[in-house]
Amino acid sequence: MAFLKLNDAQLFYQWDGPETAPVVVFSNSLGTTHRMWDPQLDAFTRNFRVLRYDGRGHGQSSATPGPYTIEQLAGDVVELLDALKLERVYFCGLSMGGMIGMFLGAAHRSRLHKIVLCNTAAKIGTPDIWNARITAVQTGGMKAVAGGVIDRWLTAGFRAAHPGETAQVLSMLESCNPAGYAASSSAVRDADFRPKLGKIQVATQIIAGAHDPATPPADGRFLSEQIPGAKYAELPAAHLSNIEARDDFNREVLSFLKSQGAHG
Repeated sequence: MAFLKLNDAQLFYQWDGPETAPVVVFSNSLGTTHRMWDPQLDAFTRNFRVLRYDGRGHGQSSATPGPYTIEQLAGDVVELLDALKLERVYFCGLSMGGMIGMFLGAAHRSRLHKIVLCNTAAKIGTPDIWNARITAVQTGGMKAVAGGVIDRWLTAGFRAAHPGETAQVLSMLESCNPAGYAASSSAVRDADFRPKLGKIQVATQIIAGAHDPATPPADGRFLSEQIPGAKYAELPAAHLSNIEARDDFNREVLSFLKSQGAHG
């Protein structure tokens, strides 16, 4: 566990796995922390050194005044790589983290071996939806939106079968800094990568959730069609496929990261 001082913020990050292994960076979704990737640790640290971090406005990282942009959040990742003297890494981001991956793939491809874009879209939602959510959080705190969010994150069947794990995810969401959540929501609201997907010249895998109402499979298929050479996999999960379908997720992503082929 450590902190990186940025120009205007402090970024929390954590290492796991063997120091000599290739590095994979995990980037969390809106409303979560690095802990959302706990289900990946055992499987990934056998072959990779795992670098997780709390995005700006989340967890133990600074909640600087918003609104944020995806470019700004991606810049935080580049600063982290520079500070840790990491020339090139593998990158896996989910939802907002996937948008950060799209920006990095288009603007900083020399820093990436491969990218995995999970449960994300080139454009997520509409401004009206995001503005309503931002207002709700600003006036009523995280609990004002947490119930609706968790319903999109995990299927009803998973929530019923795994109440303890669902409670952990809900607690992570409810403890998110409301100002950081609102500022990050603005970043997602304003991002539109549809014109830029063709610029991603890095080996890419798309992961979609068959039951994901936030970024449905059609969004994932669009990414796979627009990003040159991208691979597509659909898992039996809602939005947090890395939690709900962890075994399938780990198998698919590890197979892609370890496969021979273009490294960008």
